[in-house]
Amino acid sequence: MKTIREFPCKIKVLEAGIWIPMKRGDRLAARIWMPEDADSDNPVPALLEYIPYRKRDMTREGDEPKHSYFAGHGYASVRVDMAGAGDSFGVMRDEYAHQELSDGKEIIAWLARQSWCNGKVGMFGISWGGFNSLQVAALRPPALKAIVTSCSTDDRYANDMHYSGGCLLNDNLDWGTTFFSILPLPGDPEIMGAGWRKNWKKRLDGVPCPIEKWMKHPTRDAYWRHGSVCENYDNIRCAVMAVGGWLDGYTDAIPRLLKHLQVPRMGIIGPHGHQWGQSLRAPGPAIGFLQEMLRWWDYWLKEIDTGIMKEPMLRAYMQQDVPAAPWYADCPGRWVGETQWPSPRISVKKLYLSEAGLSSKPTRDVAKVAVTPQTLGLAGGEWCPYGTGGEGPEFPGDQRFDDGASICFDGSPLRSDLEILGATKVTLNLSVDRPTAFVCVRLNDVKPDGSSTRVAYAVMNLTHRNGHHRTQKLIPGRQYRVNFQLSDAAYSFIRGHRLRIAISTTYWPMIWPSPEPVELTLHTQNSSIELPVRPSRGGPKLTPFLSAEEGSPMPATILSAGASENRVSRDVLSGRVEVLSERGGDKVVIEEHGLEVGGRKTIERMSITEGDPLSAETEMTVGNQVKRDGFDVEVKARTHLTSTEDDFLLTADLDVYESKSRVLSKRWSVAIPRRGI
Repeated sequence: MKTIREFPCKIKVLEAGIWIPMKRGDRLAARIWMPEDADSDNPVPALLEYIPYRKRDMTREGDEPKHSYFAGHGYASVRVDMAGAGDSFGVMRDEYAHQELSDGKEIIAWLARQSWCNGKVGMFGISWGGFNSLQVAALRPPALKAIVTSCSTDDRYANDMHYSGGCLLNDNLDWGTTFFSILPLPGDPEIMGAGWRKNWKKRLDGVPCPIEKWMKHPTRDAYWRHGSVCENYDNIRCAVMAVGGWLDGYTDAIPRLLKHLQVPRMGIIGPHGHQWGQSLRAPGPAIGFLQEMLRWWDYWLKEIDTGIMKEPMLRAYMQQDVPAAPWYADCPGRWVGETQWPSPRISVKKLYLSEAGLSSKPTRDVAKVAVTPQTLGLAGGEWCPYGTGGEGPEFPGDQRFDDGASICFDGSPLRSDLEILGATKVTLNLSVDRPTAFVCVRLNDVKPDGSSTRVAYAVMNLTHRNGHHRTQKLIPGRQYRVNFQLSDAAYSFIRGHRLRIAISTTYWPMIWPSPEPVELTLHTQNSSIELPVRPSRGGPKLTPFLSAEEGSPMPATILSAGASENRVSRDVLSGRVEVLSERGGDKVVIEEHGLEVGGRKTIERMSITEGDPLSAETEMTVGNQVKRDGFDVEVKARTHLTSTEDDFLLTADLDVYESKSRVLSKRWSVAIPRRGI
């Protein structure tokens, strides 16, 4: 990563006293990087990043090099704390609330009215900021001309950290506990002034445990449809750049956006996880993504023909011979492009599941029966890897251990390379012996040495076989024809390797197990996959990405460095398996304003006893602290989840301290009906 310290424009940074008034009376705190000479005689476009992750401390390290980079190239780059988060007045209770989105529309109008703004605004963000970039765009603010949405989704139910395929993700507890620990934090008195304590009390009064609400909506109801732009793609009228990485949990949204949006649009999918494309987090290669964003902003906000719209609609990293390992620094492959999506260059290769493996022609029916272990999935990695390395085996590892306990169908060794780009479709003819059952399907690359790399996968709650809007219990023994698709992928299977389809009824710890062990009977007749095959030659010419660069880092003093620990342990006598992850714990002082932040580890503990899905247990503890002379607030959040056949049992504890004295202690203990999960 190259650090740029000299830019075409000299920069000034404004924070203290920068308030954006909302019509309802709250004031939102902003930090603005802009050219020194930006004024009414020399107005510039504005760029908005709008998230709850505390501009004063939590995301300051990432804000500094990104926003300064844009300001140095002639933009007013604005970072706003959402109402009730960080230094903004108000109260926040949940994700993507109506208030959040209407506030976003007001912020854009405020930016367009400023004397230093030329009336044109762009919006961008990763994860939450990518979500609300799409959601605010759907409200059609007149000044919003273009967005960049990274690692986000168009569908809050089917493609977020709560549920996947109608199955409950353990990430729901992980992320939910993190969010839980942020909600009670106050803003910085140096910014908020005398009103900080009154607002802090409002944040503490009635603070919710968000996980409870999310788990009480296990189907795709109105709660999830709100904020899901897939409900009406035509609501978005501005230009959209959608970006992500193949390891990220949200990447499937990018092809959907390219397919369904009717506005100028572009997609970029790299090899990485939940991160910006210029990041040095694994796996590389990193690209000059900030330069690519500038090409986008210059075209849409400054009317400069940067050539960006001559690039292919989709640029994707074609992975090849990816290591069968839970972490690797660089991903082998190359960049490819398609001028439109869906691409007419993609053809379908249909393979049938047969007694002999994967066949090009249908064969006689053979029944394959399995009750897969409750611990199958230990090689699955995280649903949403970040690529930090130190936080453990995030990527899917060698699949042969999970494959050995699955129903597998192998193809013959390939005689030539085979490339896929898009989503593999799956049709299964199956029956189960329980009214509730899940199925996981993985497409793997099996190498001559026997190692197995996961290329694409999907989990499906079979009670959702006719849609996520309702559950329909299964009739044990009845055959069902089930259709769904695997995660999108760009992958080159090389000559001599084999394709493998691996099928199981479990995928722990990624998903919570079904209430009872399930015997799956898979009938090969009418069971098949359809591969999206891309020609390895031809296609549009790509402009090479520039090398990664960004602005100067945030000055900080490290007081202590946290150590990560990741361990899988098995009690041989009881058969209980535990997955433990300890991460974070760094304590730093932000030199600009003297806040000391961090110091508390995040601890995730997941365990299960083989053969007993009701023994599954997950516990999360997360802490946050902000401190300087005369100001010391600490939050400790803990959640714990178990289940019976009928209910989830959620307990949560929240403790808040000021100068070591506890000012809030609250406990939740709720039973939540499983409703097909």
